[in-house]
Amino acid sequence: MIHCGPVLSFTRCLIRRKIISQSGLEDSKLCRCLTTIDLIALGVGSTLGAGVYVLAGEVAKWDSGPSIIISFLIAALASVMAGLCYAEFGARVPKTGSAYLYSYVTVGELCAFITGWNLILSYVIGTSSVARAWSGTFDELLGKQIGIFFGTYFRMNAPGLAEYPDFFAVCLILLLSGLLSFGVKESAWVTKVFTAINIVVLTFVMITGFVKGDPENWKISEETLINFTVITSNLSSAENVTSIYGVGGFTPYGLNGTLAGAATCFYAFVGFDCIATTGEEVKNPQKAIPIGIVTSLLVCFLAYFGVSAALTLMMPYYLLDARSPLPVAFEYVGWGPAKYLVAVGSLCALSTSLLGSMFPLPRIMFAMARDGLLFNFLGKVSKRQSPVTATMASGVISAVMAFFFDLKALVDMMSIGTLLAYTLVAACVLLLRYQPTSFYKQNNCSDGENLTAEEDGELDGNASESHLTVLKEQDLSCSLLLNPSLVPTEQTSAVVYGCVGFITVTVCALSALITYGNEAILSLVPWSIGLLAIFLLVFGVAVFIITKQPQSQTRVVFMVPFLPYLPVLSIFVNVYLMMQLSGGTWIRFSIWMIFGFAIYFGYGIRHSVEGQQDNESVQSETENTKNIEGMDDNDIPTELDQFIRHEKTSEC
Repeated sequence: MIHCGPVLSFTRCLIRRKIISQSGLEDSKLCRCLTTIDLIALGVGSTLGAGVYVLAGEVAKWDSGPSIIISFLIAALASVMAGLCYAEFGARVPKTGSAYLYSYVTVGELCAFITGWNLILSYVIGTSSVARAWSGTFDELLGKQIGIFFGTYFRMNAPGLAEYPDFFAVCLILLLSGLLSFGVKESAWVTKVFTAINIVVLTFVMITGFVKGDPENWKISEETLINFTVITSNLSSAENVTSIYGVGGFTPYGLNGTLAGAATCFYAFVGFDCIATTGEEVKNPQKAIPIGIVTSLLVCFLAYFGVSAALTLMMPYYLLDARSPLPVAFEYVGWGPAKYLVAVGSLCALSTSLLGSMFPLPRIMFAMARDGLLFNFLGKVSKRQSPVTATMASGVISAVMAFFFDLKALVDMMSIGTLLAYTLVAACVLLLRYQPTSFYKQNNCSDGENLTAEEDGELDGNASESHLTVLKEQDLSCSLLLNPSLVPTEQTSAVVYGCVGFITVTVCALSALITYGNEAILSLVPWSIGLLAIFLLVFGVAVFIITKQPQSQTRVVFMVPFLPYLPVLSIFVNVYLMMQLSGGTWIRFSIWMIFGFAIYFGYGIRHSVEGQQDNESVQSETENTKNIEGMDDNDIPTELDQFIRHEKTSEC
């Protein structure tokens, strides 16, 4: 129903926020059976995938050398910034939906749909690609017999499609979809078993590396590298030859190589966000989710750090096999049979990674369907309190992708969805911490805290419209910006919203300048230095203004430290990494978003639960106005009378 101008009404629909009452945090259609240990196993299993068996060799050989351990440290710190933001939101809003729900509560409906839609893409591609990797790894153990058979009788000669349909990957996805549909408790048990095996194998690799390793492999001379380059390149003389493996030592490729390795290693820590989707299935989520996220990131860092250190100690980095470094390293130190143990660990890691990709996907779809933004049938729950319809639908979609498509060209699209989610969660933490106390306003009742329908409508209306008008209604002077009130108000909150917007735009421009104009900056070209100075000035002023605004006094179990610097730094890292993606990836992303907008504007915006509540609230206000207009002055209730009547009729 359009009650104001069409444009204003349409804008309200796009920025309306989800209101969650305190009692709503406790209510759940899903089974609360997961413990903190289950969350840690889920996070470690999702993050510590097969990359630990492959990534260390590739990055060490061509990017970082032995300084790969520093690359993993930098990547871990960048990931921890995003992880801490997720941890605070997990403590504040322990509901199913992860970054989708967090942006819905803080920013608005359209932004939430974009986030959820991209998370669906990320998890679908992640599930399909890991399933094909599992199939390929298993096929390697069988001497590639599966690939030879299907490649001979079922070959597909079409651009964009796989070489042959992967029946094994389809069966694997459907099998795990059935396991997830059966119940979250059973799938959590399987995840813990596979994760434990993976950790045992990695521990063996680390111990072996430190026992059989040689510290001299971290001190290789440049002369040795030049001689090796001459031999591998079939050159007759070493004169005027530059090594393709750097200059030797601990940082053979210099600081730039270490940082380039860190950018690649950052994606090795992707996956912990699946913990944030378990808010309605875990016991005591306010404590379990932050502990699960932080602990899983710590365990993964120690594993990556230890394996990469062991690998570069066991074998000179320039001799590493980029595709299968660990088996070759064990052959190098004379422990050839250990490669079979590595194969078992790799399959277990792929299994947990596959479960980690499949677990959050139906829960994102379930949360969006429950809110009315996706089709209603996806929000159905089984008798075992599992989102069975969304699980099977996501399994079928992922199976079709794995069956037909060569996903190598699509894997980069996973990065967009993940980095966008990280960026929004960091921005949402900033916005939420500077909200006025009324944003958290709740009505105390005997059986628990609840928001009444009237307060829901009032808060939703204020949240959607206040920041569009408060800056226009108030004259913002320097004194108001730099010396605001001691407690958050609508005005200080609007200032933070504006500054976060400026920071986001500036970070995008700054990242684009650094990415595409780095040569001009290094050459001190005037226009590049001028733009860099302007962007840094705007960025610094916006951050400084935010630091002057009062924070909310509402406290939760876990809160992000070093506000606002840590979330702002997280936004910059994520946006910069997004700028490194290719133009083709952004074109494919745009096509996916066009399809998503068609669903949202054709279905979601009309069936949104929050939109229906808005309409009911407006109708109720209209009826109350008509009743008051028909009363005498003596019959009109005073503010106190309304409050007392409200208290009598409030349901707890």
